[in-house]
Amino acid sequence: MSLHLAGIHHVSAITASAEKNHHFFTKILGLRLVKKTVNQDDTSSYHLFYADAVGTPGSDMTYFDIPVAGRTHPGVSSINNIAFRIKSKEALQYWMNRFQELDVEHDEVMERFGRQTLTFRDFEGSRLMLVVDNGEGVPYGKAWTETDIPAEYAIVGLGPVTLTVRIATPTETVLSKVLGFDKVGTYPSAIPNMPDIIVYKTGQGGAGAEVHIEERPDLPRERPGRGSVHHVAFRVNTFEEYDLWEEKLREYGFHTSGKVDRFYFRSIYFREPNGILFELATDEPGFTSDEPLESLGEQLALPPFLEPQREKIEAKLRPLTLSE
Repeated sequence: MSLHLAGIHHVSAITASAEKNHHFFTKILGLRLVKKTVNQDDTSSYHLFYADAVGTPGSDMTYFDIPVAGRTHPGVSSINNIAFRIKSKEALQYWMNRFQELDVEHDEVMERFGRQTLTFRDFEGSRLMLVVDNGEGVPYGKAWTETDIPAEYAIVGLGPVTLTVRIATPTETVLSKVLGFDKVGTYPSAIPNMPDIIVYKTGQGGAGAEVHIEERPDLPRERPGRGSVHHVAFRVNTFEEYDLWEEKLREYGFHTSGKVDRFYFRSIYFREPNGILFELATDEPGFTSDEPLESLGEQLALPPFLEPQREKIEAKLRPLTLSE
């Protein structure tokens, strides 16, 4: 069987304030909190999932709540930027105006790989971007309309992730030879005298299925902290392919996490040669496995294997008051 990933599944990052993080992603960006749960590897901290109206794979930005996280020192071996898809140049102008009104730090509109983009930052310096596409490749998600943002301007999925590395070749080799990505072009770096950004795509392609590689030989290794990205996950089509991916990674000599059942999806984790953490994650079963669609994210959700420990887990969690 020929294995192909379907695009970006989710991106996970770190926040030192779940409350402010929730306000930014729901009240400013207009995403839906689709799951309030815990970090399954450290159940003393929260894990928040923001997505479109129905939790579509490929629309999902997640944050681990680590109140003691220090500041990020940017550098290589990192995921330097996360993009979100919007549908039109009119939507981009709407967001420019919105960011100005709400004092969100942002730059000017810039063309990247033939698309209009707008980079911006949250209160912790998370490096984010809006990207206008015409709906090519991976389909849009479903806009969350329980917000003040008009549906036609809403964020409808994740866009390209940008990997910042000292030398691109090892990462390119993993993307192309192991994960089955195709190189589709380059575009100029915004940093003077730096190599062009290299673009790879998988599956149906388009903004929801791209990895951009930025070479920065001038930078030290990133020291992650609040606002930094922990990992990027790519979409696995079926459980059958999931099993085959684990076999393939081991055949190529990768030390993987093994198969990890996160209940909402099944995962495999491994680091590519530049040290960036990749995850392969299944689309199914999804976020409605334990909550009705109408009330996603309203209560603390625990997967079945953690449910017997609920009382103990809740006792260790700090109180969390999220804005309505």
